[in-house]
Formats: sequence, structure tokens, C-alpha cells
Amino acid sequence: MLFRSKRRLKNCANKCKIYNRGNVPRAVPTRTVPQTNVIIVSAPSGSGKSTLVRRLMEQVGGLVFSISYTTRDPRGEEKNGLDYFFVAKEEFQAMLGRDEFLEWAEVFGMHYYGTSKRFLDEARASGQDLLLDIDVQGARQVRAKLAGTISVFILPPSRQELEKRLLLRDGRVIERRLQQAATEIQGYAAYDYVLINKELEHASQCLNAIVLAARNGSSAAPECKRLAESCRTAMVEKEIQPILETFK
Repeated sequence: MLFRSKRRLKNCANKCKIYNRGNVPRAVPTRTVPQTNVIIVSAPSGSGKSTLVRRLMEQVGGLVFSISYTTRDPRGEEKNGLDYFFVAKEEFQAMLGRDEFLEWAEVFGMHYYGTSKRFLDEARASGQDLLLDIDVQGARQVRAKLAGTISVFILPPSRQELEKRLLLRDGRVIERRLQQAATEIQGYAAYDYVLINKELEHASQCLNAIVLAARNGSSAAPECKRLAESCRTAMVEKEIQPILETFK
């Protein structure tokens, strides 16, 4: 059900595109004060989430991307204010004391990660949607605080494929990440949509359609609506179960 021809996906992309903010035809009514949708995207490390999110930002737009705060040190070419806001543990705890986080977590008992509330304020002030790239624990906190969130969980096709991707990306496979992935994917049922990232172009079109369908409501292109609905968690349940089996 998730797979369609490349031509149909291309048609959907073209139809969805006309409803994108900044490229709305005059004949389509626009909202005077756009509602801010909060879009949560979660996935095990190595599932391709960062690539899909980057493509979403480039192709759809109208999104404020929340950059997380963390107390860990930068890795590789990570840059402060671009990949994360790297802060001292004392500063993070001070922000906690001032109730500045929409969600936060302590990971592996070593480092803190959190999403500042200011990104939600910025999105609302600018009439844009807020995109949160957060883990299962953070997503649970946000859903408890904010009604009407749109949540998407990205799954790899199998444990074996995830292991291969981690090896290509990092040059080694960290067993702890695979164990963490096995735990995280058990929470997929709490999400509105599940994308199985078997083929990048298809998964990207699906994520774009989900955001545009939520943003435009009844004005969304029918093809976008159909593609988004095909990714509903209940609709892909039969495809999810074999993937879960590979993590046992």
C-alpha cells in the first residue's frame, strides 16, 4: 500500500507543491493567522531521519526547526547553534529551573538533551509550523503538554539494514545503539504515522505529504491526502510487524 510508481509520486509532489507556503495560487484561500502545527519526527539512530528532515525543510518550507540543547561535547564537524546548542551541565540545569524546556531527557545517565520553548514561540509568532526532531521520550512529553501534535516515526527496513547504515555512516557499529533502537521502535504505536525508510525518495514524498496535508486541511491536494493517509500507523501495521521481528 505504501509503494506507488515514481510517476505517481512525482505527480503528488507537483500537486502538493502548489499548496506550499510562499507558493500559494491566488485562487486558493489563505489563512489570515496560520495555525502552528507541531510536527514530531522520531527514529532510531541510522534510520535516515536527518536526511528526510533536511529534504522536508528544503522542499516544503514554512517550518521552524528546533535545535536541541545538549551537555555533551561536539562530535566531528558539529557546530554550535547549527547542529546543537552545546552548553555546560550547570547552564542546562539553570534553564530547567527556569522552566525553559518544552521537553528534556538525560540520555544514558551521562548527558542532557532538551528542546527550548522559544522555538514554539518563534513558530507561533511567524505563523509557521514547528518541526521537532526528538526521541521517543521527548515526544511523549510534548504530546502530554500540547494537544493536536502530528507525530511521525521512521523505521528502518530491518535490523540488518540499520546495522549496515550505521557501519557506513560511522565506520563501526555501536551495539548500544542497536539495543537502543530495539527499545525505541516498541513505541511506534503511539505515533500518528509510521514511515518505513526503504527507499529515500518515497519516504521523503510521504513525509512531505503528511506535513502539507496537516497544514492545508480541506484545501490539501487529494493526492497528498491519500499519500498521507496511507502512512497512518494502522494502515502499515502489517508491514511493521516483520520489521519488529528482526530486532528480537
